[in-house]
Formats: sequence, C-alpha cells, structure tokens
Amino acid sequence: MNNAVRRFFTRTDWILLGLCLAASAFGAIMISSATNYLGGPYYVRTQIIALFLGLIMYVIISFVDMEILAEHNTIIVIFAVVFLAMLYPFGYADDTGNRSWLRVPGVDFMLQPAEYCKIIYIIAIARITSIYQERINSIPCILRVGFLTGLFVLLIVGISKDAGVALIYVFTFIIMAVAGGFSAIWFALGAVGLVIVVPILWNSGLVRDDQKERIMVLFDESIDPSGIGVRWQTSRSLSAITGGGFTGQGLYHGIQTQGGNIPAQRTDFIFAVIGEELGYVGCILCIAILAAIVLRIIYIGVHTESYFYRQICVGIAGMLLFQIIVNIGMCLGLMPVIGLTLPFFSYGGSSMLSLFIAMGVISSVRMHPSPDKQQRYIQLPV
Repeated sequence: MNNAVRRFFTRTDWILLGLCLAASAFGAIMISSATNYLGGPYYVRTQIIALFLGLIMYVIISFVDMEILAEHNTIIVIFAVVFLAMLYPFGYADDTGNRSWLRVPGVDFMLQPAEYCKIIYIIAIARITSIYQERINSIPCILRVGFLTGLFVLLIVGISKDAGVALIYVFTFIIMAVAGGFSAIWFALGAVGLVIVVPILWNSGLVRDDQKERIMVLFDESIDPSGIGVRWQTSRSLSAITGGGFTGQGLYHGIQTQGGNIPAQRTDFIFAVIGEELGYVGCILCIAILAAIVLRIIYIGVHTESYFYRQICVGIAGMLLFQIIVNIGMCLGLMPVIGLTLPFFSYGGSSMLSLFIAMGVISSVRMHPSPDKQQRYIQLPV
C-alpha cells in the first residue's frame, strides 16, 4: 500500500492535476454566481460532490494499466455499446430534446452515457491503430476504425438525437487519424463520403428542424433577423460578453447573469457569464487555463515512447479541444448552438466525473511507461 501511494505521488502529473483543479474551482465559482438568483447552493454542492468523486476516480484509474485494459478491447466496446443502447428504453430527454440521460435509481443524479463512452472509444481506436501501426493504411485497419466510429456515431444520433456529442467522436477520430499516420488519400475519400452522406442524413429525419436552423443561421442572415427565435441564445450571450467590457461588471453583479437572462447560463453559456462578470480578462484567463490543460496532455503524449499511449493522449486532447472551440465559438456566435459544455467550467456532475476519469487515463500513461511491452502490438494478429 505504501509503495502504491509513493508511486502515485512521485509519478502522477501534478501540473496537469493542478490545472484541472484550478479550472474546476474557477468553474465552481462561476456556477455559484450563475445560479445565485435561484437562491440556493444546490448546483455548486452537486458540482463539488462530482469533483470529489472525480478525484477518487482519477486516483483509481491512474493505477489501471491501459495496455492491459486495451487487451480486452472487444469487451469494453461491447460494454459501451450496451451502455449507449440503454438510452433507447430508459433514456431521459432534457429541455434540449436530446434523449441523452439515464437516471440513477435512488439518488438525484443522471448519467450521460456518451460522455463516458468517449473515453472507451479513444482507448479502442488507440488499440486498433497501435496493432496496425506498421500497416496503418491497410484495408483491415481502415475498416475496423471506420466501423467503430460509425457504430458509435449512429448509436448516439439514432437513439439520443445528440448530434453535438456525436461530432466530438468524429473530430476525435480525425485528430487521432492524423496523429496516427493515416494517408491523405483516406481523408480525401472520407471527404467524398461526407459529401454523399451528409445530405442523406440531413433529409433523413435524424437531424431535427431546430438543429438545422442552428446551423443555417450562421450562413443565412434572413433567418430570425430580429433575434427572438433561433438567434436568441447567441444574441443574449454576445450582449452579456460585450456588456462586461475589459474587467467585467463584478462577480455576482452581472446584470443579465443575476437576472437569469442568459440561456443555459450555468451550462452551455457559462463563458458568457465569465465575460459579463469578469470581462475580457476573465475570458482570457479561462481560455489560458484550458489551453494549458490541452498542451500539457499533448506534452505527456509527445514524451512517451509508446505509440498506443501517444494516441490516447492525442485523442483526449482532441476531444477537449473540440469542445472548447465549439462552446466558446457558439457563445461568440461563430459556431452553431449544439449543446456542448465548456470542460471543467460548465455545470454537470456527469461531465465533471467523465473529465477526471479521462485525466486519470492520462495519469495512467505517466505511471505506466512501458515502451518495451508495446512490441507485442507491432505484430498483426493471426
């Protein structure tokens, strides 16, 4: 036991953990302000409990050897598929219309399966690409990663209708494919495939009319010119951010925030709350902390000798980067409003827990530097 504790304290990445805790603390303060008008500490308390549970999972996952876990790739993928499929009979749709949640019996807590399955997906793709790393552009490799990505995306879109989360999987795959050494010809063929598939999906009924409007509004100024319909969320967000100026209106003093006038201000639009109350200074600090987290994960991946571990780090960094860009982009009116939260800052117990599990995976990479064992992945399976 003492050896295990000593190994954790000497090998875990304290810089990454410190950055994640700083972001979470910053986020909890902003959630407290964003929910102050409701008159109770419920949301902050829930966020802190989720953070505490997340830290426990971080420590536990740090001791799990990801290479050994990846050897049971089929089992963990089946688990993820079943977990996502449970949304069909038991899924709960929140006010976004996405059937994305599972209620936990007996407690006031809901799970979002797609959040946790992102981590399983990254490990699975890293496992496949590491097996085929010397023949990364072979047909068997392409078919396996393509099938796995398509399976996860279709399950999420088909059952929960959550196209925003599904896009995280697609972007994560692209980043891992680039880092893994996929040939440009496969990206070209993929682009052609998207040109064919996207119009089919667009007209298939899988994409709701309100989701289509959120995308089209970026390109068509004639859609909701008064800003009271599909543009309303973005217009309120921009008004709050610009109203904060350089230093903001003050914590717990934002006019729109304290009036509860920013849509989803504790979740999707927490960045607008930061902008109004802490100004551009607060926004820059928020972005700097998140950028430092992503860069630290990449740094850890670059400094491992294991292809498998590098792919995991790239996947998790890409996952975070996509959410950060899209969330801040939609708060600024540069991206469609697709319901993605800002990592570590937005309210959400399920999101917080999954984020620290992902950071635990990165910690495991630091605690299990075993490049010699990676040789067993080079030979293609018989």
